[in-house]
Amino acid sequence: MEKLSYKLDAGERTIFEGPLDLLLHLISKNKLNIYDIPVAMLLGQYLEHIERMRQADMDVASEFIAVASRLIYIKTVMLMPRSEEAEELKKELTGQLIEYQLCRAMAAKLARRANFDQFSREEADLEFDRSYALSHEADVLLQAYLAAVGKAQRLQPPSQEVFGEIVAKPIVSVASRVVSILRRLYKSPTCSLTEIFYKSRSKSEAIATFLAVLDLLKAERIELTGDGAIRLMHNA
Repeated sequence: MEKLSYKLDAGERTIFEGPLDLLLHLISKNKLNIYDIPVAMLLGQYLEHIERMRQADMDVASEFIAVASRLIYIKTVMLMPRSEEAEELKKELTGQLIEYQLCRAMAAKLARRANFDQFSREEADLEFDRSYALSHEADVLLQAYLAAVGKAQRLQPPSQEVFGEIVAKPIVSVASRVVSILRRLYKSPTCSLTEIFYKSRSKSEAIATFLAVLDLLKAERIELTGDGAIRLMHNA
């Protein structure tokens, strides 16, 4: 992949070999804890750097856009009441950053040791055992399996059963409740609010009833009395 190079505010030229390299630069610049990354702050500065690349008429590699989308998704999930998925995604990103940081450090050490006086031989075919030799407790294997299954499920679209209960419930319109309330008041000009809401058979109908009462009050077709009742207006 072609290295991206552009000037920062201080005028220095910085080269980022990839999106993880840019993230490590931002973490180091802001003196952040890599084990507890503030995604919101990191996302803002990351997007600013991408915008600088675009303003410099540079072709931003798709890898940088993909990581930006990933950070935005993590920030979105963190806003939800249950943020277990956000914590898992943060741990996964932290692990990749730490692994990349170690690889970059080892590459720097190898670069310092390498010189043109060294020779290397051609690759040789080696026979090695591909079987897994380590042993683990059953609960460790179970947790690893559940973690792998959970990552796969997050990538799947939600099933129809998840929304089945919501879609199956009938939705009561506000207009139908307006008509029902007016019919009740035409029979008797005064009616208690308790009676109207008591007949609601579902949350949807209760909400529609509440909105219908508000609409009728706004249109001055009914009025509230001091004893918690509604009364039909004469001009209705």
